[in-house]
Amino acid sequence: MPILDLEKLVDDTRSTTPRLLHKSTLRTTLTLLPSAVLAQDPLIAPELLISEIPLTNASLKTVLQGRRDAIEIIMGKSDRLLVMCGPCSLHDPVTALEYCGRLKALADKLSDDICIIMRAYLEKPRTTVGWKGLINDPDIDESYKINKGLRISRQLFCDLTALGMPIASEMLDTISPQFLADLISLGAIGARTTESQLHRELASGLSFPVGFKNGTDGSLTVAIDAIGSAAAKHHFMGVTKTGLAAITKTSGNEHGFVILRGGTKGTNFDAESVKTVKETLTKKGQKQAIMIDCSHETGNSNKDHRNQPKVAKVVGDQVRAGEKSIIGLMIESHINEGNQKVPAEGPSGLKKGVSITDACINWETTVETLEDLAEAVRERRKTLNGHS
Repeated sequence: MPILDLEKLVDDTRSTTPRLLHKSTLRTTLTLLPSAVLAQDPLIAPELLISEIPLTNASLKTVLQGRRDAIEIIMGKSDRLLVMCGPCSLHDPVTALEYCGRLKALADKLSDDICIIMRAYLEKPRTTVGWKGLINDPDIDESYKINKGLRISRQLFCDLTALGMPIASEMLDTISPQFLADLISLGAIGARTTESQLHRELASGLSFPVGFKNGTDGSLTVAIDAIGSAAAKHHFMGVTKTGLAAITKTSGNEHGFVILRGGTKGTNFDAESVKTVKETLTKKGQKQAIMIDCSHETGNSNKDHRNQPKVAKVVGDQVRAGEKSIIGLMIESHINEGNQKVPAEGPSGLKKGVSITDACINWETTVETLEDLAEAVRERRKTLNGHS
């Protein structure tokens, strides 16, 4: 391998005079330049995975109906509440399907008053480090078999929607939606990424409603600005279904809404906070569509999952009183209460139906909470009719 004077090479590249490098010199230079990238493995093309695990007619019907229902509620054409309910994150497909079966039966029972969409999060944003989700590490052993994770995730989404349950997921990166977006009825952009231009551009091209959370400090401006940005047309670099880099052109997504999740400065699910948000949305020229996140360690649940029903009760009381700007809630729920760490023996030692990320309320509490919200909607109808 020839010895290169890298300092001279850098100086040469800064010159205003064009200088062509011989191919062998360029290869040698690129080899010698420092890189933090250890390896790059092939990623399956979205088109291939979709062909391998296709959307069935049953799933398509579920997805489209879920999108229509969500849009009607967000746009004020339906007085039902939109409730995104499910585990903090999915790590076990078998348990996820069992939970889905329970939720589907409850959703059918309460369908006149609330529209339930199952929370089906596959990726987990981390403040520092930790398990990043079913796509990133499906075996929960730091083997990071992402192609396997994508296959498992798509099959799970197909199975969930085939049961008649529409699903919601977080848009954490700009590539995975190419593999999964055709199965999603409702999306969310987290507090850490609401301000990201990439995620606002992504949302502008999605075919389902997207909620934007307020900032981690509780600031509302970033979420409202994101709604406006996502509603506009964008041109940006993206990836096609064949896996090729491309210039993506979007028409905009008019079905954005605010998600209040609290922040480091306190909670924001009370009536006064909701009033402030309504006024701000109106000033910014946005529709009054507000979803309340009942959870979040640094937000509304104040680091205790058992506070979620209390938050839902306060929100339900506002609904009972006739508040129309509250269009829905987010609830972290599982079969069993709490959460757990992955034991030394690995996934085989995990308890069934218990979250391995944020703590959740159990199924019994979930039923009580959702039934109370359905009752709140019925009371709101009476309240508003009485004032008509």
